[in-house]
Amino acid sequence: MGVKSVLRGGAASELLDRVVRDGGIGANTRRRGWFNGFMSVIWLSYMLGPIIQRWQDADQPTASLATTTLLAYAVLIVGSFIVFRRTDGTTRLAERPVDRRMWPVLAGMAACSAGLMALLGAVALPTLIFVGVIAIFHMPSRESGYVACTVTLAMLLVPVVLPRLSGMPFYVSFVPALIWLARQLGLRGERLAELARRQQAELAIVEERNRVARDVHDILGHSLTVITVKTELAQRLIDVDLIRAKAEMADVERLAREALAGVRDTVGGLREVSLRGELANARTALAAADIAAALPDALPDTRNSELFGWVLREAVTNVIRHSAARHCTVTVTETSIEVADDGRGLGTVDSGSGLSGLRERVRAAGGTLTLSSEGGVRVRATVPE
Repeated sequence: MGVKSVLRGGAASELLDRVVRDGGIGANTRRRGWFNGFMSVIWLSYMLGPIIQRWQDADQPTASLATTTLLAYAVLIVGSFIVFRRTDGTTRLAERPVDRRMWPVLAGMAACSAGLMALLGAVALPTLIFVGVIAIFHMPSRESGYVACTVTLAMLLVPVVLPRLSGMPFYVSFVPALIWLARQLGLRGERLAELARRQQAELAIVEERNRVARDVHDILGHSLTVITVKTELAQRLIDVDLIRAKAEMADVERLAREALAGVRDTVGGLREVSLRGELANARTALAAADIAAALPDALPDTRNSELFGWVLREAVTNVIRHSAARHCTVTVTETSIEVADDGRGLGTVDSGSGLSGLRERVRAAGGTLTLSSEGGVRVRATVPE
Protein backbone atom coordinates (compact mmCIF):
# COMPACT_ATOMS: atom_id res chain seq x y z
CA MET A 1 0.00 0.00 0.00
CA GLY A 2 1.32 3.46 -0.82
CA VAL A 3 0.66 6.86 -2.27
CA LYS A 4 0.69 5.60 -5.87
CA SER A 5 -2.21 3.28 -5.12
CA VAL A 6 -4.32 6.42 -4.55
CA LEU A 7 -3.70 7.52 -8.14
CA ARG A 8 -4.38 4.08 -9.58
CA GLY A 9 -7.68 3.62 -7.76
CA GLY A 10 -10.82 3.54 -9.88
CA ALA A 11 -12.68 5.46 -7.18
CA ALA A 12 -10.41 8.47 -7.76
CA SER A 13 -11.23 8.44 -11.47
CA GLU A 14 -14.92 8.12 -10.67
CA LEU A 15 -14.73 11.06 -8.29
CA LEU A 16 -12.96 13.25 -10.85
CA ASP A 17 -15.38 12.19 -13.60
CA ARG A 18 -18.34 13.21 -11.47
CA VAL A 19 -16.78 16.61 -10.80
CA VAL A 20 -16.19 17.18 -14.53
CA ARG A 21 -19.63 15.95 -15.54
CA ASP A 22 -21.64 17.72 -12.84
CA GLY A 23 -19.46 20.78 -12.42
CA GLY A 24 -20.25 20.80 -8.71
CA ILE A 25 -23.85 21.74 -9.46
CA GLY A 26 -27.14 19.99 -10.09
CA ALA A 27 -30.12 18.58 -8.25
CA ASN A 28 -28.75 16.26 -5.57
CA THR A 29 -31.08 13.83 -3.90
CA ARG A 30 -30.40 12.16 -0.57
CA ARG A 31 -29.54 8.95 -2.40
CA ARG A 32 -26.98 10.75 -4.51
CA GLY A 33 -25.48 12.33 -1.40
CA TRP A 34 -25.02 8.88 0.10
CA PHE A 35 -23.46 7.65 -3.14
CA ASN A 36 -20.94 10.51 -3.33
CA GLY A 37 -19.99 10.02 0.29
CA PHE A 38 -19.66 6.27 -0.22
CA MET A 39 -17.38 6.73 -3.24
CA SER A 40 -15.17 9.10 -1.26
CA VAL A 41 -14.90 6.68 1.65
CA ILE A 42 -14.01 3.88 -0.79
CA TRP A 43 -11.13 6.03 -2.03
CA LEU A 44 -10.09 6.62 1.59
CA SER A 45 -9.93 2.88 2.22
CA TYR A 46 -6.30 2.78 1.04
CA MET A 47 -5.48 3.87 4.63
CA LEU A 48 -6.67 0.53 5.99
CA GLY A 49 -3.42 -1.18 4.99
CA PRO A 50 -1.12 0.93 7.22
CA ILE A 51 -3.59 0.69 10.12
CA ILE A 52 -3.83 -3.10 9.81
CA GLN A 53 -0.04 -3.23 9.77
CA ARG A 54 0.04 -1.36 13.10
CA TRP A 55 -2.35 -3.92 14.58
CA GLN A 56 -0.15 -6.74 13.31
CA ASP A 57 2.89 -5.04 14.81
CA ALA A 58 1.09 -4.97 18.19
CA ASP A 59 1.19 -1.17 18.22
CA GLN A 60 -2.28 -1.04 19.68
CA PRO A 61 -2.33 2.63 20.87
CA THR A 62 -1.33 3.90 17.45
CA ALA A 63 -3.65 1.48 15.67
CA SER A 64 -6.60 2.39 17.90
CA LEU A 65 -6.11 6.15 17.52
CA ALA A 66 -5.60 5.81 13.76
CA THR A 67 -8.76 3.70 13.43
CA THR A 68 -10.80 6.20 15.44
CA THR A 69 -9.40 9.14 13.48
CA LEU A 70 -10.07 7.45 10.13
CA LEU A 71 -13.65 6.67 11.17
CA ALA A 72 -14.17 10.29 12.25
CA TYR A 73 -12.76 11.43 8.91
CA ALA A 74 -15.16 9.12 7.03
CA VAL A 75 -18.12 10.37 9.09
CA LEU A 76 -17.24 13.99 8.26
CA ILE A 77 -16.97 13.19 4.55
CA VAL A 78 -20.23 11.27 4.32
CA GLY A 79 -21.99 13.75 6.60
CA SER A 80 -20.93 16.67 4.40
CA PHE A 81 -22.66 15.08 1.39
CA ILE A 82 -25.81 14.41 3.42
CA VAL A 83 -26.07 17.67 5.39
CA PHE A 84 -24.92 20.04 2.67
CA ARG A 85 -26.63 18.34 -0.28
CA ARG A 86 -28.37 20.72 -2.69
CA THR A 87 -32.06 19.89 -2.82
CA ASP A 88 -33.71 22.72 -4.77
CA GLY A 89 -32.00 22.09 -8.11
CA THR A 90 -32.68 25.69 -9.17
CA THR A 91 -29.94 27.87 -7.70
CA ARG A 92 -26.41 27.49 -8.89
CA LEU A 93 -23.87 26.61 -6.22
CA ALA A 94 -21.60 29.34 -7.61
CA GLU A 95 -24.34 31.91 -6.93
CA ARG A 96 -25.00 30.91 -3.31
CA PRO A 97 -23.43 32.40 -0.20
CA VAL A 98 -20.97 30.26 1.71
CA ASP A 99 -22.59 27.97 4.24
CA ARG A 100 -20.61 28.90 7.37
CA ARG A 101 -21.09 25.40 8.75
CA MET A 102 -18.63 24.17 6.14
CA TRP A 103 -15.65 25.82 7.82
CA PRO A 104 -15.84 23.75 11.03
CA VAL A 105 -16.27 20.60 8.90
CA LEU A 106 -13.18 21.45 6.83
CA ALA A 107 -11.24 22.30 10.00
CA GLY A 108 -12.23 18.94 11.50
CA MET A 109 -11.16 17.13 8.35
CA ALA A 110 -7.81 18.95 8.36
CA ALA A 111 -7.33 17.96 12.00
CA CYS A 112 -8.11 14.31 11.20
CA SER A 113 -5.65 14.40 8.30
CA ALA A 114 -2.96 15.90 10.53
CA GLY A 115 -3.66 13.24 13.17
CA LEU A 116 -3.33 10.45 10.61
CA MET A 117 -0.04 11.92 9.39
CA ALA A 118 1.26 12.10 12.94
CA LEU A 119 0.24 8.49 13.61
CA LEU A 120 1.02 6.81 10.26
CA GLY A 121 3.55 9.07 8.54
CA ALA A 122 3.83 10.11 4.89
CA VAL A 123 1.27 7.59 3.65
CA ALA A 124 -1.47 9.74 5.23
CA LEU A 125 -0.42 13.00 3.52
CA PRO A 126 -2.77 12.48 0.51
CA THR A 127 -5.74 12.51 2.88
CA LEU A 128 -5.46 16.30 2.70
CA ILE A 129 -6.85 16.01 -0.81
CA PHE A 130 -10.27 15.29 0.69
CA VAL A 131 -10.33 18.70 2.35
CA GLY A 132 -10.03 20.35 -1.07
CA VAL A 133 -12.49 17.95 -2.74
CA ILE A 134 -15.21 18.48 -0.13
CA ALA A 135 -14.77 22.25 -0.43
CA ILE A 136 -15.05 21.98 -4.23
CA PHE A 137 -18.28 19.98 -3.98
CA HIS A 138 -19.98 22.22 -1.42
CA MET A 139 -18.60 25.77 -1.72
CA PRO A 140 -18.75 28.48 -4.39
CA SER A 141 -15.92 28.75 -6.90
CA ARG A 142 -13.90 31.48 -5.23
CA GLU A 143 -13.94 30.02 -1.72
CA SER A 144 -13.33 26.46 -2.91
CA GLY A 145 -10.47 27.78 -5.03
CA TYR A 146 -8.88 29.29 -1.95
CA VAL A 147 -9.19 25.99 -0.10
CA ALA A 148 -7.84 23.97 -3.05
CA CYS A 149 -4.80 26.28 -3.36
CA THR A 150 -4.19 26.13 0.39
CA VAL A 151 -4.30 22.33 0.36
CA THR A 152 -1.94 22.19 -2.63
CA LEU A 153 0.57 24.49 -0.91
CA ALA A 154 0.29 22.52 2.32
CA MET A 155 1.00 19.23 0.55
CA LEU A 156 4.06 20.81 -1.10
CA LEU A 157 5.43 22.45 2.06
CA VAL A 158 4.73 19.79 4.71
CA PRO A 159 7.38 17.36 3.36
CA VAL A 160 9.88 20.25 3.29
CA VAL A 161 9.17 21.30 6.88
CA LEU A 162 8.79 17.74 8.17
CA PRO A 163 11.18 15.48 6.24
CA ARG A 164 9.76 12.35 7.84
CA LEU A 165 6.57 13.01 5.82
CA SER A 166 8.44 13.15 2.53
CA GLY A 167 8.36 10.45 -0.11
CA MET A 168 5.10 11.37 -1.84
CA PRO A 169 5.42 12.22 -5.59
CA PHE A 170 5.21 16.02 -5.83
CA TYR A 171 2.57 15.94 -8.57
CA VAL A 172 0.04 14.43 -6.15
CA SER A 173 -0.02 17.83 -4.45
CA PHE A 174 -1.68 19.36 -7.52
CA VAL A 175 -4.69 17.00 -7.49
CA PRO A 176 -6.94 19.48 -5.57
CA ALA A 177 -6.06 22.28 -7.98
CA LEU A 178 -6.70 20.05 -11.00
CA ILE A 179 -10.09 18.97 -9.64
CA TRP A 180 -10.99 22.62 -9.03
CA LEU A 181 -10.04 23.47 -12.62
CA ALA A 182 -12.12 20.54 -13.86
CA ARG A 183 -15.04 21.85 -11.89
CA GLN A 184 -14.65 25.30 -13.46
CA LEU A 185 -14.76 23.70 -16.90
CA GLY A 186 -17.95 21.90 -15.89
CA LEU A 187 -19.47 25.16 -14.62
CA ARG A 188 -18.55 26.99 -17.81
CA GLY A 189 -19.97 24.20 -19.95
CA GLU A 190 -23.20 24.30 -17.95
CA ARG A 191 -23.46 28.07 -18.34
CA LEU A 192 -22.86 27.81 -22.09
CA ALA A 193 -25.48 25.07 -22.37
CA GLU A 194 -27.98 27.17 -20.43
CA LEU A 195 -27.20 30.20 -22.61
CA ALA A 196 -27.76 28.09 -25.72
CA ARG A 197 -31.09 26.85 -24.32
CA ARG A 198 -32.19 30.40 -23.59
CA GLN A 199 -31.21 31.56 -27.06
CA GLN A 200 -33.09 28.65 -28.63
CA ALA A 201 -36.15 29.51 -26.55
CA GLU A 202 -35.94 33.17 -27.58
CA LEU A 203 -35.56 32.21 -31.23
CA ALA A 204 -38.55 29.89 -30.94
CA ILE A 205 -40.62 32.73 -29.47
CA VAL A 206 -39.56 35.10 -32.25
CA GLU A 207 -40.31 32.47 -34.89
CA GLU A 208 -43.74 31.83 -33.38
CA ARG A 209 -44.49 35.55 -33.35
CA ASN A 210 -43.44 35.83 -36.98
CA ARG A 211 -45.58 32.82 -37.87
CA VAL A 212 -48.64 34.30 -36.19
CA ALA A 213 -47.99 37.69 -37.84
CA ARG A 214 -47.64 36.10 -41.28
CA ASP A 215 -50.71 33.91 -40.87
CA VAL A 216 -52.90 36.70 -39.50
CA HIS A 217 -51.77 39.02 -42.28
CA ASP A 218 -52.42 36.42 -44.98
CA ILE A 219 -55.79 35.35 -43.54
CA LEU A 220 -57.15 38.83 -42.85
CA GLY A 221 -55.60 40.41 -45.92
CA HIS A 222 -57.21 37.91 -48.25
CA SER A 223 -60.54 37.71 -46.45
CA LEU A 224 -60.97 41.46 -46.04
CA THR A 225 -60.04 42.04 -49.66
CA VAL A 226 -62.70 39.59 -50.83
CA ILE A 227 -65.21 41.04 -48.34
CA THR A 228 -64.54 44.53 -49.72
CA VAL A 229 -64.99 43.38 -53.31
CA LYS A 230 -68.20 41.48 -52.54
CA THR A 231 -69.62 44.38 -50.53
CA GLU A 232 -69.01 46.76 -53.43
CA LEU A 233 -70.61 44.26 -55.80
CA ALA A 234 -73.64 43.86 -53.51
CA GLN A 235 -74.08 47.66 -53.36
CA ARG A 236 -74.12 47.82 -57.14
CA LEU A 237 -76.59 44.92 -57.38
CA ILE A 238 -78.99 45.97 -54.66
CA ASP A 239 -81.13 48.02 -57.05
CA VAL A 240 -80.64 45.68 -59.99
CA ASP A 241 -80.69 42.11 -58.69
CA LEU A 242 -81.76 41.95 -55.05
CA ILE A 243 -81.53 38.16 -54.87
CA ARG A 244 -77.91 38.15 -56.05
CA ALA A 245 -77.09 41.06 -53.78
CA LYS A 246 -78.42 39.05 -50.81
CA ALA A 247 -76.31 36.09 -51.92
CA GLU A 248 -73.20 38.27 -52.05
CA MET A 249 -73.91 39.64 -48.56
CA ALA A 250 -74.38 36.08 -47.31
CA ASP A 251 -70.93 35.31 -48.71
CA VAL A 252 -69.59 38.38 -46.91
CA GLU A 253 -70.96 37.06 -43.62
CA ARG A 254 -69.49 33.61 -44.30
CA LEU A 255 -66.08 35.06 -45.15
CA ALA A 256 -66.10 37.21 -42.02
CA ARG A 257 -66.84 34.17 -39.86
CA GLU A 258 -64.17 32.12 -41.62
CA ALA A 259 -61.64 34.92 -41.12
CA LEU A 260 -62.44 35.10 -37.40
CA ALA A 261 -62.12 31.32 -37.07
CA GLY A 262 -58.87 31.41 -39.02
CA VAL A 263 -57.37 34.01 -36.70
CA ARG A 264 -58.38 31.93 -33.67
CA ASP A 265 -56.85 28.80 -35.18
CA THR A 266 -53.68 30.68 -36.08
CA VAL A 267 -53.20 31.94 -32.54
CA GLY A 268 -53.75 28.40 -31.31
CA GLY A 269 -51.34 26.97 -33.88
CA LEU A 270 -54.08 24.92 -35.54
CA ARG A 271 -54.45 26.77 -38.82
CA GLU A 272 -54.39 24.46 -41.83
CA VAL A 273 -54.20 25.69 -45.42
CA SER A 274 -54.48 23.45 -48.45
CA LEU A 275 -53.91 24.18 -52.11
CA ARG A 276 -57.24 22.65 -53.10
CA GLY A 277 -59.16 24.78 -50.63
CA GLU A 278 -57.35 27.96 -51.66
CA LEU A 279 -58.08 27.26 -55.33
CA ALA A 280 -61.80 27.17 -54.52
CA ASN A 281 -61.49 30.42 -52.58
CA ALA A 282 -59.50 32.02 -55.40
CA ARG A 283 -62.16 31.06 -57.95
CA THR A 284 -64.86 32.76 -55.88
CA ALA A 285 -62.79 35.84 -55.07
CA LEU A 286 -61.62 36.44 -58.66
CA ALA A 287 -65.14 36.01 -59.97
CA ALA A 288 -66.44 38.58 -57.47
CA ALA A 289 -63.73 41.00 -58.66
CA ASP A 290 -64.76 40.36 -62.28
CA ILE A 291 -61.36 38.85 -63.13
CA ALA A 292 -61.34 35.89 -65.50
CA ALA A 293 -59.51 33.00 -63.84
CA ALA A 294 -57.68 30.12 -65.49
CA LEU A 295 -57.23 27.64 -62.66
CA PRO A 296 -56.09 24.00 -62.85
CA ASP A 297 -58.86 21.42 -62.61
CA ALA A 298 -56.52 18.58 -61.61
CA LEU A 299 -53.73 19.00 -59.09
CA PRO A 300 -50.46 17.04 -59.05
CA ASP A 301 -49.59 14.97 -56.01
CA THR A 302 -47.35 17.35 -54.06
CA ARG A 303 -46.15 17.40 -50.46
CA ASN A 304 -46.09 21.21 -50.60
CA SER A 305 -49.86 21.66 -50.67
CA GLU A 306 -49.92 23.91 -47.58
CA LEU A 307 -47.05 26.10 -48.77
CA PHE A 308 -48.53 26.46 -52.26
CA GLY A 309 -51.88 27.30 -50.66
CA TRP A 310 -50.29 30.24 -48.82
CA VAL A 311 -48.57 31.39 -52.01
CA LEU A 312 -51.84 31.26 -53.94
CA ARG A 313 -53.73 33.10 -51.21
CA GLU A 314 -51.26 36.00 -51.06
CA ALA A 315 -50.80 36.23 -54.84
CA VAL A 316 -54.55 36.29 -55.55
CA THR A 317 -55.06 38.88 -52.80
CA ASN A 318 -52.51 41.15 -54.52
CA VAL A 319 -54.09 40.55 -57.90
CA ILE A 320 -57.49 41.69 -56.61
CA ARG A 321 -56.10 44.59 -54.60
CA HIS A 322 -53.44 46.11 -56.79
CA SER A 323 -53.34 44.77 -60.33
CA ALA A 324 -56.51 46.06 -62.05
CA ALA A 325 -56.08 42.91 -64.14
CA ARG A 326 -58.68 41.29 -66.39
CA HIS A 327 -57.18 37.78 -66.40
CA CYS A 328 -55.34 35.63 -63.84
CA THR A 329 -53.67 32.30 -64.55
CA VAL A 330 -52.52 29.74 -61.96
CA THR A 331 -50.11 26.94 -62.89
CA VAL A 332 -49.18 24.18 -60.45
CA THR A 333 -46.57 21.41 -60.67
CA GLU A 334 -45.18 19.06 -58.06
CA THR A 335 -42.38 21.51 -57.20
CA SER A 336 -43.74 24.93 -58.17
CA ILE A 337 -46.72 27.22 -58.34
CA GLU A 338 -47.06 30.29 -60.54
CA VAL A 339 -49.71 33.03 -60.43
CA ALA A 340 -49.71 35.48 -63.35
CA ASP A 341 -51.97 38.39 -64.26
CA ASP A 342 -52.21 40.96 -67.06
CA GLY A 343 -52.48 43.98 -64.81
CA ARG A 344 -50.47 47.14 -64.23
CA GLY A 345 -47.27 45.50 -62.96
CA LEU A 346 -45.47 45.47 -59.66
CA GLY A 347 -45.56 49.10 -58.62
CA THR A 348 -45.19 49.14 -54.84
CA VAL A 349 -46.51 45.62 -54.34
CA ASP A 350 -43.03 44.12 -54.03
CA SER A 351 -42.34 46.07 -50.84
CA GLY A 352 -45.48 44.93 -49.05
CA SER A 353 -45.31 42.97 -45.82
CA GLY A 354 -47.40 40.17 -47.37
CA LEU A 355 -44.82 39.26 -49.99
CA SER A 356 -42.01 39.70 -47.47
CA GLY A 357 -43.70 37.22 -45.17
CA LEU A 358 -44.32 34.93 -48.14
CA ARG A 359 -40.61 35.00 -49.01
CA GLU A 360 -39.76 33.98 -45.44
CA ARG A 361 -42.31 31.19 -45.56
CA VAL A 362 -40.96 29.81 -48.86
CA ARG A 363 -37.35 30.21 -47.72
CA ALA A 364 -38.11 28.27 -44.52
CA ALA A 365 -39.29 25.39 -46.73
CA GLY A 366 -36.00 25.49 -48.67
CA GLY A 367 -37.54 27.09 -51.75
CA THR A 368 -37.29 30.39 -53.62
CA LEU A 369 -39.88 33.04 -54.48
CA THR A 370 -39.40 35.11 -57.65
CA LEU A 371 -41.36 38.09 -58.95
CA SER A 372 -41.37 39.48 -62.46
CA SER A 373 -43.31 42.20 -64.22
CA GLU A 374 -43.76 41.62 -67.92
CA GLY A 375 -47.21 42.66 -69.05
CA GLY A 376 -48.46 42.07 -65.52
CA VAL A 377 -47.13 40.38 -62.39
CA ARG A 378 -45.82 36.84 -62.23
CA VAL A 379 -45.31 35.26 -58.79
CA ARG A 380 -43.49 31.93 -58.82
CA ALA A 381 -42.54 29.73 -55.86
CA THR A 382 -40.20 26.80 -56.44
CA VAL A 383 -39.14 24.14 -53.96
CA PRO A 384 -36.58 21.33 -54.28
CA GLU A 385 -37.78 17.93 -55.39
